[in-house]
Amino acid sequence: MAKDILGDAGLHFDELNKLRVLDPEVTQQTIELKEECKDFVDKIGQFQKIVGGLIELVDQLAKEAENEKMKAIGARNLLKSIAKQREAQQQQLQALIAEKKMQLERYRVEYEALCKVEAEQNEFIDQFIFQK
Repeated sequence: MAKDILGDAGLHFDELNKLRVLDPEVTQQTIELKEECKDFVDKIGQFQKIVGGLIELVDQLAKEAENEKMKAIGARNLLKSIAKQREAQQQQLQALIAEKKMQLERYRVEYEALCKVEAEQNEFIDQFIFQK
């Protein structure tokens, strides 16, 4: 009877017969909730560690991908510059070939002129020798 009166007043006895304000059932549920919360916080901590590791790994992979991308861009630019250098060198060589062809043509004309002069001089020498 005394327990009922105290129970109505919000006071309860626990297993050690100590007077408590909370119902022992509510106290047990509170302890269980506290343990579940602790487990939940621990699991969240583990999850954060895993996610942190994953983020670090993804950042590292992103940096490596960016480095490879920059290397590829550098290689592509180098290839383009080499192609431009090769094209410029080809144009220089073509200009040199054209210049040498013109020089060859001048030398050929000069040679023909000298051959003609030689033939005229030989003819003059022959006529001079025959006249004596």
